[in-house]
Amino acid sequence: MEQFVKGGAFLIESIFPQEVFTPEDFNEEQRLIAKAVTEFVTGEIQPVSDDIEEKKEGLLPSLLRKAGELGFLSADIPEEYGGQDLDKISSLLIWEKMAQGGGSFMNAFGTHIGIGSLPIVFFGNKDQKKRYLPKMATGEIIGAYALTEPEAGSDALNAKTTATLSPDGKYYILNGQKQFISNAGIAGTFVTYAKVDGEKFTSFIVERNFEGVSLDEEENKMGVKGCSTRSVIFTDAKVPVENVLGEIGRGHIVAFNVLNIARFSLGAGCVGGAKSALQEAVTYAKKRIQFGRPIAEFGLIKQKISEMAIRIFVSESMVYRTGGLTDLILRGIDRQGEGVGMQMAKGIEEYNIEDSINKVYCSEMAGYVVDEAVQIHGGYGYIHDYPVERGYRDERINRIWEGTNEINRLLIVDMLTKRAMKNRFPVLAAAQKVANELLTLRPKVGADDAKLTLQMEMVEISKKIALLVAGAVVQKYMMRLGEPAEEDIVALISNIVIEVFAMESALLRAMKSMEKFGDEKSQIQKAMVKVYVNDALDRVEGFAKQAFAAIAEGDTLRTQLSALKKLTRFTPVNAIALRREIADAVIKVGKYPF
Repeated sequence: MEQFVKGGAFLIESIFPQEVFTPEDFNEEQRLIAKAVTEFVTGEIQPVSDDIEEKKEGLLPSLLRKAGELGFLSADIPEEYGGQDLDKISSLLIWEKMAQGGGSFMNAFGTHIGIGSLPIVFFGNKDQKKRYLPKMATGEIIGAYALTEPEAGSDALNAKTTATLSPDGKYYILNGQKQFISNAGIAGTFVTYAKVDGEKFTSFIVERNFEGVSLDEEENKMGVKGCSTRSVIFTDAKVPVENVLGEIGRGHIVAFNVLNIARFSLGAGCVGGAKSALQEAVTYAKKRIQFGRPIAEFGLIKQKISEMAIRIFVSESMVYRTGGLTDLILRGIDRQGEGVGMQMAKGIEEYNIEDSINKVYCSEMAGYVVDEAVQIHGGYGYIHDYPVERGYRDERINRIWEGTNEINRLLIVDMLTKRAMKNRFPVLAAAQKVANELLTLRPKVGADDAKLTLQMEMVEISKKIALLVAGAVVQKYMMRLGEPAEEDIVALISNIVIEVFAMESALLRAMKSMEKFGDEKSQIQKAMVKVYVNDALDRVEGFAKQAFAAIAEGDTLRTQLSALKKLTRFTPVNAIALRREIADAVIKVGKYPF
């Protein structure tokens, strides 16, 4: 197998442009898949978007079956069970392009192909895969994922649902309630969790028509109104023992790995939704005349359009970089081998830090983009007839499901710390090295140039700041770092780490594009990177100041702040001129330009 970059290693290693996958690297097959999904969305989904929103009887299942006929439900299902077993870049492209169909359809689609079916793909035995996956690949069976309970959201292992073996040993009897379950009203199967004998957290495949399974009324939600969200109630529900998914008492292995995979895909969906919102905003801005000219010509509107495009570019770079890393690590797995699903889940787990970073960054990016799209529309953005109003409501859930962004911020540092403690990579040693060099550290490059040399230096400095802050915080709190009282400080470390990955992903993509297409064709990407890295370094400095002020005082604090000031002493780029250039390029094509 080719040498792969370890998860989280971006923080301590220098990564080269040739080592990252970018959207400019899509092959012909991947481009055809993206085109086919876009045609399906524009031809089948968008024309009935109002009917979807009004929950027209039978519409969503019908559309999912049509998607199944075209192969869009089976990208991650093995070929022997009726799937296509596509590479993960292709899978991400399906997520991104399908998001153009709106939040309601995307929720139903994403739930089914993601958390609804992947637990069986990765953790099901051969019998379970044979029984369920072929029908899930076609949409004959629609999947759902039932983990959350009224008293167990982020604290999933606090589940109260119980499972007791029947006297004849043929069934587990489930009792409990699952809440906020996407696809509940249309699902044929639920991957769910219960505690065997009240203590062994275990995963089960539960069919809708099993005795004792019932649904509560539809939830009246803020957004994604067109998809089904209900509580699932188990009242002495009889689940055959052969429907235990994985091992008794090992349900957490299924649950946490599935959420990693879901975060992996969610970022791509957020990118797709944000691109649609940007296009709506630009189209409106070019048509809306005020003071005798289109508002797209106004400086403050250009500022919004450029920042929306920049953040989409950064997110897209992060998502497909992670997809490329994941494909590389999965390439060496024998698809016909024993335990292939577990091996693939373990491979995907290698990048759970990056997955959490993408989930946080891309969902917050999408929130920013739809908010600005509404603002550009002015009062019309608040009116139900305009797509951005629905997009604004639909997007909000992305920061909550698949682990809230707060939980994911904690996970980023927790996973980094655990890997360091297990010597999976030497992040603590790297942090100590930077701390020892604190008084002598200085930026090596002070001027902007055509090759993004300054931005490379700013990213490297940001990595050093991340290590300085993480090292200082770990040294102060040691084992107490994971306690709830210190979460706000942990989040500051995560914010810096997220910015480092974001900056570097965009930078490496632009540099690779420059090598491939030349400086002129990469001009807008270069402009985006210059603006983003310029602004991101300010944010990194701000997070670091807050962290240092929280953990130190007196001479120690003054020394830390003095070193930080020297590290971040860069001449800013002319962001206003660069933003105008970016906005003009976006306005000219009327959409995201890449």
